[in-house]
Order: sequence, then structure tokens, then C-alpha cells
Amino acid sequence: MNAKPDSPPVDLAIIGAGPCGIAAGAAARKAGLRSVLFDRGPLCSSLVDYPYYMSFFSTPEKLELEGLPFVTAEKNPTRREALIYYRRVAEFFDLDVRQYEGVQAISGREGEFRLETRDMAGRVREWVARRIVMATGGFHGPNLLGVPGEDLAKVRHHYREPYPYWRQEVVVVGGGNSAVEAALELFRTGADVTLVHFEEDFDPGVKPWVLPDIRNRIENGEIAVHWGHRVARIEPSSVVIRSVKTGEVRTLSNDWVLALTGWKAEPILLHQVGVPVDPHTGVPSHDPETMETPVPGVFIAGVLAAGHDANRIFIENGRWHGGAIVEAIRERVEAPSSE
Repeated sequence: MNAKPDSPPVDLAIIGAGPCGIAAGAAARKAGLRSVLFDRGPLCSSLVDYPYYMSFFSTPEKLELEGLPFVTAEKNPTRREALIYYRRVAEFFDLDVRQYEGVQAISGREGEFRLETRDMAGRVREWVARRIVMATGGFHGPNLLGVPGEDLAKVRHHYREPYPYWRQEVVVVGGGNSAVEAALELFRTGADVTLVHFEEDFDPGVKPWVLPDIRNRIENGEIAVHWGHRVARIEPSSVVIRSVKTGEVRTLSNDWVLALTGWKAEPILLHQVGVPVDPHTGVPSHDPETMETPVPGVFIAGVLAAGHDANRIFIENGRWHGGAIVEAIRERVEAPSSE
């Protein structure tokens, strides 16, 4: 990347145009810093991929950015309302959002980072940024089961709506919100639902108002569940599961497998610029006060900072990262020179 850049340098290149990336862009705009947001997909691509009829756990005021009111019809915002809101935030602050233009490579150092991007048409561009914010989220790839048959066409790692599964035998793998809500929707749409989870109960973060519903369905025999089991093998018309404690296996008749076991980040760009990432937790090394990494001028924001534990940071607390980053940059820029 030695060619002349395609545009003047920007103060902040924000990689990832989700809610926390938008928050960083809005904070930069308010501080008079020029920023540009890049995303390999659409604005708020992770929300676009959520189930169509999902509602947030958080109330709207906890999802607001830079004081712009988030008005909703009910107590908890829907996916659709959130997509409208964050689009309007981007419009209000006139953010320069480069959708479907992914960052391929980064080089340089603070004051003159060089970014190579590629758009959907295959066009390559080069940008120069004084500083970088990585807000790429934690949804680059699913946590695979790693079992034979996972590549079969009947296996899905995401869920959007229940209608394709009417009168089908569906195994839902997982015990978190995604698995629970999918199981309930599938049951009410006429699917034959079986939950498989390696723990002996649902995950602690399951929405409290949903738990009575799913427990009642299980108690009434309307949704089957196999606690303490993992999927051992997936076959065209069945699923083999194995007990965690005893190793005993059993075979379930099956049409579809929804492996709703969470997603993970791919810190390729962090590695490119030399940011250490803990191999066990997946957390990039950073100062939690400023969100700056050990590489000067490289910051992280949002779910990326949580590593493998994506439930620890979400919009509600990740939205503040942008303001902390911009404040740290302003203090650095305004600090008198020691020379």
C-alpha cells in the first residue's frame, strides 16, 4: 500500500458500522473530528441478521446514542425499530458510512495509518487515517459444533422466522435467548421441537419474562429437552446426541438442526496491526478507560472488547466507548508538547 491515497486523511477510521461504530462516529462528529465508517455489509448488519420479530432486552433509553431520543411503541424496542433508529442517527450526524466496503489490510502507525478497502464491485481503494477504531463486533462466524454432518444442508447456524419449519422435526441446540425464543416460535408455528443443551438448565442470561413460558412448554411435554447432552453426529434424517456425564448415545428423528450456539469474532485486522489478543478469553489488550490498545492510535469499541463472552458487552454499555475514545484523542491532541 504505497500508492497515493484516494481521499484526504481522516481523523478517525471506524471499522464496523454497527450501533457502537455509529456511536463512535457521532461522538467524533460532535468533537469536530472527521471520520469515515467502513463495513463489509450494510449499516447495522448484525441487527439485520437478527430474527425478524425479535425484541430487545433493554429499554429504548438504554440504547440511545448521543442524546437522540429513541421512541418505541412498546416497552422494549423491536429489531425493526432499532434499525430505523440507528439509520436516523447516522443521517442526523451526516456520517460518512461506506457500506459493503470491507477493510482488507492496515499498515502504518499513529498519524498515518493506511487502509486498503474493497467494495462489492471489487474496486480497491486506499485511505489514510490518523487513528483507527475497531468496532467489528463478535459475529463474524458461528461457534461450530465440530461434528460429522454439520455441513449438511439441513443445518442452520442462524434463525430468522419459524414458518419454513411447520410440521418439521427440529432440533434446537443451545440454552440461551436465541435458542429459547426460536424454540417457542417454532412450537407455536406447528414444528416438533427438541432442545439439546450441554448444561443442566438454561443459560443465566435468558430473559426472565420468557423463562416461565419455555418451562411450562417443557413441563407440558410440548417441547422436548435433553439436558446435559451434546450433538455427536448429524445424519440426513436423524441426530445422534451423547450424554455429557455417562457418554450414552441416543438417536433422534430429525428434519432440521438449528445450532444456535453463539458467534465469535475474527481478530484478523487486530493481528495485522500488532494488537495482542488473549488466546483464552479472546479479549484484545486495551485500556478500559480509553479503549486504546497497546498499539498507539488503535482503539476498540463495542462487543469486540468482550472477546468470547459476547454477553458481557452489548449496545447498552458499548455505546459509551465512542465518547471515551474521542475524549482520549482530544486530550492527546490538546496536550502541550513536551519538546
